[in-house]
Amino acid sequence: MLDLANKKIILASASPRRKELMTGLDIPFEIRVKECDESYPDTLEKEKVAIYLAKKKSKPYINDLKENEILITSDTTVFKEGVIYNKPKDELEAITMLKALSGQYHEVITGVCIRSLEKEVSFDSRSIVKFKVLEEDEILYYVKKYNPFDKAGSYGIQEWLGYIAIERIEGSYFNIMGLPVHRIYEELKKFDR
Repeated sequence: MLDLANKKIILASASPRRKELMTGLDIPFEIRVKECDESYPDTLEKEKVAIYLAKKKSKPYINDLKENEILITSDTTVFKEGVIYNKPKDELEAITMLKALSGQYHEVITGVCIRSLEKEVSFDSRSIVKFKVLEEDEILYYVKKYNPFDKAGSYGIQEWLGYIAIERIEGSYFNIMGLPVHRIYEELKKFDR
């Protein structure tokens, strides 16, 4: 069992999904959100973007961290054949992304940075997802009803599209949802030592 009674966990995310997943760990935490530029160098290997952004998101908090605090930042990307599918800017981009993922395998990569004043650990978690072939009316229904503009790859596995489209998963479901809580739990145990 994880005993962090002398530590305060900070989740630096406005995502309701990440909040829900952290709550499921039964570890008290608080949310703090600061704006962060989510750009990355064009030369960066696409598979490393999520971990790069997770680390970058932690930097605005460094000067505010107190001795007993542990900060968790993360970023999720959807990756297929050398292309990153981040959050869509608008409805058209969301539809285009879902058409590209239709009937295909893609990789969901979540980068995580866990930081205290004394220590920093960064890692990524990877899951493979296979979509069925999506009909155009299914894509349009999902985009119009669920507004997936805050989701990498334009979908949430825990929503309607996840229910009807996902044929196969390799790896962690929760990673696809946006936070590999199994790995975070293990890493937090090490911070306790």
